Amino acid sequence: MAVLIFNLRQVPEDEAEDVRQLLTENQIDFYETPAGRWGLSLPGYWITDDTQRDHAKKLIAIYEAERGLRARQEYEELKAQGLHVTLWDAVRLQPLRFIGVVAVVVFILYVTLFPFLNLLKN
Repeated sequence: MAVLIFNLRQVPEDEAEDVRQLLTENQIDFYETPAGRWGLSLPGYWITDDTQRDHAKKLIAIYEAERGLRARQEYEELKAQGLHVTLWDAVRLQPLRFIGVVAVVVFILYVTLFPFLNLLKN
């Protein structure tokens, strides 16, 4: 039976390529399933050989730990140089997007809470 060893949903292409290369280099037979036309299917890397499952998961766990460490170090370096993007930077770069998101959130809150607010008036 096939076993999902790596879920590709919300995974950047460079990470997917790194994991693909890692599995290939370690002679782990796998196949990839795409998300499909409407994104309803489960994209991921699957193996059919249960004997390779633990080894593959271990390799991927080590890779993800190293990648997380590298990302954290890069962020700290950018932060030390003052080049990291803050919330204020994002608002300043795309003010209309920020206003749109806030408007949608306020609208959803209003629609959600309106019936309860009406009950309090009565």
